[in-house]
Amino acid sequence: MDWPLTRYSIVAVVAIDAAEDAVPLARALLAGGVSTVEVTMRTPAALDAIAAIAADVPEIGIGAGTVLDPDHCAAAVDRGARFAVAPGLNPAVVEAAAAAGLPFAPGVATPSELDTAIRMGCRVVKFFPAAALGGTRYLKAVSAPYRHLGVRFVPTGGVSIDNLEEWLQLDEVEAVGGTWLARSADISSHRWDDIEERARKAVAVSRRVRPLSA
Repeated sequence: MDWPLTRYSIVAVVAIDAAEDAVPLARALLAGGVSTVEVTMRTPAALDAIAAIAADVPEIGIGAGTVLDPDHCAAAVDRGARFAVAPGLNPAVVEAAAAAGLPFAPGVATPSELDTAIRMGCRVVKFFPAAALGGTRYLKAVSAPYRHLGVRFVPTGGVSIDNLEEWLQLDEVEAVGGTWLARSADISSHRWDDIEERARKAVAVSRRVRPLSA
């Protein structure tokens, strides 16, 4: 399974409480240059939000996050999700994603979890919680023995505009994921201009560090 293109190496991680907010949110992020969005499965509106973005903002690479239940893999595909992410490594979810043809990044925090993910066929993994685990220094150390296998990482958890450049400087990082781009309070208050501006600032950093990602 091919991992969807992550332009500018940035994934907006969002929790949407009202499905009607999904499309204006996606348009705000896209206007700022962020074209990959992970809608977390933490709210009842998540699947409807994914469907709305997939239908009305097809330029967005839409995915499902916090996928903890194998059944959510097929449901996410039915709604138009192009990838899925989880905070941990659950073999049942990995297998369900593969069966559904859904590119999936399980969460890893240790070499043993990374080894298991690789053996299950995963070549893109979520590194979570990135800051609490030790940041870029830890990721460089834990990934070194596996670098020749081509595994790629998506750090989330503690990533922000303040340390974005540090993460993007690592060759093993496929993309960074963050909630700072579109906080739940800003989404529910419809602060689309603020969200667009944060996206624009993040993209500016990415274009400076990774000019070829454009």
